[in-house]
Amino acid sequence: MGSDQDGAIRTEGLRKVYGVPRAAWRLGPALRSPASGGDIVALDALDLSVPAGEFFGLLGPNGAGKTTTIGILTTRVFPSAGRALVFGADVLAQDVLVRRMIGVVPQRPNPDRSLAVRDNLVFHAAYFGIARAEAVRRAQRLLDELGIGDRGDAKVDHLSGGQQQRLMIARALIHEPQILFLDEPTVGLDPQARLALWDILRRLHAEGRTIVMTTHYMEEADRLCDRVAIIDQGRLLALDTPRTLKTRAPGGTLIELTVDGEAEVLADAARALPGVL
Repeated sequence: MGSDQDGAIRTEGLRKVYGVPRAAWRLGPALRSPASGGDIVALDALDLSVPAGEFFGLLGPNGAGKTTTIGILTTRVFPSAGRALVFGADVLAQDVLVRRMIGVVPQRPNPDRSLAVRDNLVFHAAYFGIARAEAVRRAQRLLDELGIGDRGDAKVDHLSGGQQQRLMIARALIHEPQILFLDEPTVGLDPQARLALWDILRRLHAEGRTIVMTTHYMEEADRLCDRVAIIDQGRLLALDTPRTLKTRAPGGTLIELTVDGEAEVLADAARALPGVL
């Protein structure tokens, strides 16, 4: 059995190299490693430690290695080197145990669209040996708590983007895991749905859950996370509280804007400027 003596998560020298055909070398020059024959180094000696009960953020641009890190910690990606533990359980040697301790919300919702909303949860619960009557009870409770309790009989395609993301959170929680992983959960959501999802995550954290979330929005990490690890090109650049990280920013200047209209478009444009996170 795993233990919490090492905290919720610990990684040591975590490295992941993806093989790339020679014809595709030109696609990733920034991450290409001459020592690995032109392969893509997604993670490079990543050391992390996350205590139980923390809301931990992985912040970085697209391609930084955030999703690869989550993939390894959730047993979906094999590391090339190093070690990763979840509550003391090794993600390679004890992968079945790890899967029982974690819930995962993927970057893109992937429900079974042939099933109704509630049935998606009941079907998923069966993977963990949960009896149907108990699964139905848990499913309805989660749907109620997440504000979509009246949508249990609806088809998934009849849900909005924000509602589908809530369904993914419910699915991740159906077996009552110790850690919740979310991979860029608010990408593609409108501002109202995004704020509503933030409220849900705050409530889950207040209940004592350990949460690990990837994001490329500094504002999101600032509003939600206890600590944030900034990674780029597979390397850890900084790790601290959001407040401390902001004071260490070059120039020490923080500008906060409130805008109407296409906030995401404006944010993406601003993020392209030098020195803007």
